[in-house]
Amino acid sequence: MGIWIMLAATVAGCWFLVHRAADNGFDSKVFLATMARADWRWLVAGWLLAIASYYGRVLRWMVMLRPIAPLARSVDIFTATAIGFSAVVLLGRPGEFVRPYLIARAAQVSVPSQLAAWLLERIYDTLIVLAIFGYALAAVVQSGQKVGPKMQWVLQTGGWFTGITCTLCMAVLIGLQYYSDRLEDRLKSALSILKAHHQERILPVVSAAMDGLRSTRNAKSMALLYGYSALEWLIIYLCYHALFLAFPSTANLGVTSTLVYIGFVAFGGIVQIPGIGGGVQIVAVLVLTEFFHVGIEQATGIALVTWAITLIGIVPLGVILAFREGLSWRKLREVEREASI
Repeated sequence: MGIWIMLAATVAGCWFLVHRAADNGFDSKVFLATMARADWRWLVAGWLLAIASYYGRVLRWMVMLRPIAPLARSVDIFTATAIGFSAVVLLGRPGEFVRPYLIARAAQVSVPSQLAAWLLERIYDTLIVLAIFGYALAAVVQSGQKVGPKMQWVLQTGGWFTGITCTLCMAVLIGLQYYSDRLEDRLKSALSILKAHHQERILPVVSAAMDGLRSTRNAKSMALLYGYSALEWLIIYLCYHALFLAFPSTANLGVTSTLVYIGFVAFGGIVQIPGIGGGVQIVAVLVLTEFFHVGIEQATGIALVTWAITLIGIVPLGVILAFREGLSWRKLREVEREASI
């Protein structure tokens, strides 16, 4: 019931925003026509590629999981991944804990070890996103294209942000994976000031988390992690390219333009842009209108569709798998609360 209420509220909110915008010169007829004329075949292809990208995540996670759970099955991890990302959409950021919790339960390993794997996944994804954004930034600067003041701020700040964040991510990655033994000793030493019964509860958690980090220290595992990360983002690129082909306004955009869109949208999701915020849809509209000269109505429709398919597209599958696993809406909330403890 909660899912249907949320869906109804989302539809009603979108309808209200469209009519509100129409009062400010936004042509709702062009917006609705953009949505209606989209080629559903490319939309379905984009949705299938979006689902495939989650399996790319599973392959990468299996690299981190296999050393401590050799009998773990990728189909179980995919189920946990689909349910976990659906939980993020339905429950918000606290739902992030659902996925490592369900993976730990499916593979019969400790939750802290999978939280450590989740941290590594975030670092790898951040590095790939920043690489794509750096390429997009260079492509836009090289083109000499004039943009508005808000996007100009992105261009001026993006280079420094990319360099500093990449350096920090690499430092954290190296520290966690190559110096995890020393880090574990330091943490245990710092926790020695606690009373014995507190140490008995915390130290096993620290050891389990360090085991998760140590599972990928060899060169082969590192190569596989980078390789599967590249595969995942290649699928994501193909997904966005298919979605662009669904609309006449973006069907002629090539590889560079698609990467520019992905890079800036990912950057907008991480950084709060002055006067705009971090809304992915808003940044997507800005990129389409200022860089590719797409009309505001068409840009809004394309941004909403790409956002819905790439983010919400996993929810129907996730809900089906959750019901198959015996997880109702109430149980999913309980899992989220238990996992976040």
